[in-house]
Amino acid sequence: MPGWNRHSGHAVALPIHNIDTDQLIPSRFMSTRRKEGYGGFLLHDLRKDESGDDHPHFPLNRHRHASLLVAGRNFGSGSSREAAVYALVDAGIRAVFAPSFGDIFAGNAVNNGLLPARVSEDDYTLLVRILGESTEPADVALESGKLSVGEIEVSFSLDPSWRTKLINGWDDIDQTLQHVADIERHKTSWNQNAPWARPAAEAQRS
Repeated sequence: MPGWNRHSGHAVALPIHNIDTDQLIPSRFMSTRRKEGYGGFLLHDLRKDESGDDHPHFPLNRHRHASLLVAGRNFGSGSSREAAVYALVDAGIRAVFAPSFGDIFAGNAVNNGLLPARVSEDDYTLLVRILGESTEPADVALESGKLSVGEIEVSFSLDPSWRTKLINGWDDIDQTLQHVADIERHKTSWNQNAPWARPAAEAQRS
């Protein structure tokens, strides 16, 4: 997975609170093979009417080129399905800015290169007001934790370890591998100082 530090694109507002993972991708689409892409299923039941036609006023239907999403609080709550992140990534979304996120969703997002950026309620309200029903050029900088929309700049919160993973393109395994030397030193020390903690047969083999 390629890492990234800056992204320039267009931001769009989706001022809806409590968008859960079943809304991000309804479960009936999850049997689709990953390589076929999940972008077309993103927010399917909100974007389309009963006949399957696009709602013309839904933000992501009006602005399909947007790559930065400003959404309401508790984004990505609900089930742990990683396919919710796949749908966003496959639809071209690189970052979501919201006052709060579902914990499991946020972890899955980072592991797939998607930024779950927490903004204050006041900044969320400001961004929604600026964007309105249109889209605006925007720039996001991971290192400084800043989002710029036009002449407005807001800060976002991100766990430092998540920032490192996104910049380097790491998942959990990649991040753990950066500490192999420390792990091996601890293993050697533990084996020497606490042989009683290991099964006798294993201790004899080492």
